[in-house]
Amino acid sequence: MFGNWRIGSVNGALLAAYFIPAWTLVAFNIMVAPVHGLYERPSVAVALFLSDHLQMAGTDTVRAAWLLALGRLTVVAFFAIYLALLCIPRIRKNGGSDEALGIALAIGSLISFASMIMASKVGETAALRLHATELLLLLGAAIVVVIERPATAAKTAEATPPLGLEQAELLHNR
Repeated sequence: MFGNWRIGSVNGALLAAYFIPAWTLVAFNIMVAPVHGLYERPSVAVALFLSDHLQMAGTDTVRAAWLLALGRLTVVAFFAIYLALLCIPRIRKNGGSDEALGIALAIGSLISFASMIMASKVGETAALRLHATELLLLLGAAIVVVIERPATAAKTAEATPPLGLEQAELLHNR
């Protein structure tokens, strides 16, 4: 049953199992109550950076919170698409689901990296550890996906007779 699963497929499925519930919960908390959701632990570094360094007003902070929630939900959507494509064996074998995983990894890495930089600027060590861990998970999966290519189908050589022009013409072959 698991003979045609690649390491990258399993790694991506495990990442999706973490990121889909965790980031969905954070994004919905931000969507329900933008300021309160932004000041919870997964996003507190972004909130402190926006208020301390960029000195954003209330409505601008709400817009930035919704933009962060939209980015997180985009990553969740691409992970969900990846899991749906992973369930189809033909697509899984030839690596057709790797594009959705790559987009999720790229956007997720960008969000985690930016959040990690913001956490280091405001001095939030717990948020820094969280975002650094998420970034390392995403980058590790990206490296596995890049290095591990899908197995190519073995090409069978058909037994065709050689063409007349390909044969060497020797004097004793006349």
